[in-house]
Amino acid sequence: MSYGYTAELPLSYDYEDGAFKLIKGVPETVKQNFKNLLLTIRGERVMDPDFGIGLQQLLFENEDDNIYPILSEKIQTQVSRYMPFLDIINVETGFEEHTLHIKIDYFISALGISDALSVDIASSK
Repeated sequence: MSYGYTAELPLSYDYEDGAFKLIKGVPETVKQNFKNLLLTIRGERVMDPDFGIGLQQLLFENEDDNIYPILSEKIQTQVSRYMPFLDIINVETGFEEHTLHIKIDYFISALGISDALSVDIASSK
């Protein structure tokens, strides 16, 4: 039997781990949880309607200079509430051809590890 912190998303069968492939490191677990925080739409999580940023909803906003500071503030607020062990270093955002690009540099203070999370969200036509 293999041991890990959590199932890797999307779920997939793994011969070594058994029913689901497992994440075996803390930095990878933090990255997956951070991605879930970014992609979860507020109100979507049962028993915690404030959880999530809902990046998909930003695809339908008009692109202007105000959207980027609002997005950065939402990310900072959610991280400080749900993942206080992360320090956000930098947030880069942009729209290109119906796709929202986000790159967040962060620091896991308890481990002394810097990492980056990149998420691309495309609208379906």
